[in-house]
Amino acid sequence: MSVTATIRVRYAETDQMNVVYYANYLVWFEIGRVEFLRKLGFAYSQLEQEHRLILPVVEASCRYRHPARYDDEILIETRPVLLRGAVLKFAYRILRKEQDGVEPKLLAEGETVHVVCNEKLEKCPLPPDYEAAVRAAIKE
Repeated sequence: MSVTATIRVRYAETDQMNVVYYANYLVWFEIGRVEFLRKLGFAYSQLEQEHRLILPVVEASCRYRHPARYDDEILIETRPVLLRGAVLKFAYRILRKEQDGVEPKLLAEGETVHVVCNEKLEKCPLPPDYEAAVRAAIKE
């Protein structure tokens, strides 16, 4: 299952060439993860507050295909691709939204790897309801 979030590129996210600064794509990946969990019926804050768990990023990659620019409407496609023990991996595609009949254009794609941890940064499994929902989404 893939979840799509839509944002508009803000001026503050661009450099002097009117191109989105590369690190902002990682911020957009986070937006995608939060929206993915929300679509499953969970809030990231709920994982932290009720279960005292966090999902630190332990690895991130991004391949840039075409530049995003100020005021572009961007689609952030997010899907889980792996859940093994305490390790959770997401894949992302960043696209420029269709405009004037032009198909969406792939701007970047990437992955993040997370380890589910408690407050002491010890590995922990996801709560059963989260795990079941993520596993079902991986199968879709």
